Amino acid sequence: IRQESTRHSDALDELTRYLKLPTAYGAMDESARVEWLLEEMQTRRPLIPPAVEWSAATAETIAVFRMLHRLQEEFGSRICRTYVISMSHSVSDLLEVLLLAKEAGLVDPAAHHADLLVVPLFETVEDLQRAPEVMGQLFEHPLYRQLLPRVGEQAQPLQVLMLGYSDSNKDSGFLSSNWEIHQAQIALQDLASRHDIGLRLFHGRGGSVGRGGGPAHRAILAQPPGSVMNAIRVTEQGEMIRWKFGLPDLAAQTLSSYIFAVTQATLRPSAPAKPEWTEAMNHLAKSAVDSYRAVVHHTPEFVEYFRQVTPESALGKLPLGSRPAKRKADGGIESLRAIPWIFAWMQMRLMLPAWLGTDSALKQAVEEGQLPLLQDMYQHWPFFTVYVDMLEMVLAKSDVNVAAHYEQVLAGSEMPLGTKLRARLSV
Repeated sequence: IRQESTRHSDALDELTRYLKLPTAYGAMDESARVEWLLEEMQTRRPLIPPAVEWSAATAETIAVFRMLHRLQEEFGSRICRTYVISMSHSVSDLLEVLLLAKEAGLVDPAAHHADLLVVPLFETVEDLQRAPEVMGQLFEHPLYRQLLPRVGEQAQPLQVLMLGYSDSNKDSGFLSSNWEIHQAQIALQDLASRHDIGLRLFHGRGGSVGRGGGPAHRAILAQPPGSVMNAIRVTEQGEMIRWKFGLPDLAAQTLSSYIFAVTQATLRPSAPAKPEWTEAMNHLAKSAVDSYRAVVHHTPEFVEYFRQVTPESALGKLPLGSRPAKRKADGGIESLRAIPWIFAWMQMRLMLPAWLGTDSALKQAVEEGQLPLLQDMYQHWPFFTVYVDMLEMVLAKSDVNVAAHYEQVLAGSEMPLGTKLRARLSV
């Protein structure tokens, strides 16, 4: 099950307003929310009245948890126990789900038992950077630690945590997204080790490079040393299911590749990045995200250009994804999901999400005399090697002439912004 974080907070806000609490949930700040959620988790009285006519969204949110309870009663707790929280930002986002699960009978704090595995999904650059702080606060709460599942002979608590490639890419560009995810893994692994908690990273990869796609074997070996310890969790979705699991032999080959890569990454992890490599990547990522956001977020004509010269609106109507094209019907670029965003640029062959920002960052680095350092990083650092190879592959698929044709046909003439972007791609 996967649901956006605001659906849970909206449901609790409606509930607290119905109960006429002194302060509605939506009016609480983060610390007040955490305090209230922890208190409610430890009470034995029901919180949700049994017969109330809620709004459609709240009724659906509550019904999902009750459905999960019925499924587990009929088929066992393993039938569906993972609950992913999209757009996780804070401690309260996870506690909200645990509280709603408690009301449905999926969590029993008094017995230190949970039949639901709550998995935060950190997606934007800011959320990836904040993830260690959020998880650190949660690990400090005894109640939260007690509800984590126990694995292995040592009965070590296990935290599953999902990293989002699609939205971080849309938010900050390909280079910054990959680096922030890489950095988050290192920080989160260190945090979990200090708290004696097992960490299993769940990689939310899609099929295209802009959604974290690429050869699975190389991607696993490019993870930070120590982040793949005997296990890794990834998504295989959309067209990738057919390509990787559509035939028995393909499925066996795919699973063999995963098993080999995980075994190699566990037994022979790559060496940690040199300090000068990390410093260079920090500089590249900062330069790339500034350049990317200057176009996507701060150029007034960008939204008009995107919607006029790409088939974004048509893609949003096709049954291509497992979720609606937008998180909010009236939202802008920031609420657009990955499939219409990535596929729109792919259709017109501009491939903008994969290179915008990276072009200026690498150019600046070369002009500053860092080409020998970049070459050293490419030859000896698996993370940077895979990144550059994926970038090269996407650039080979781009075509400025096709992009110009889309502008001429759909806009009547080449657009000034399009001319600038095609010039950047051609350099």
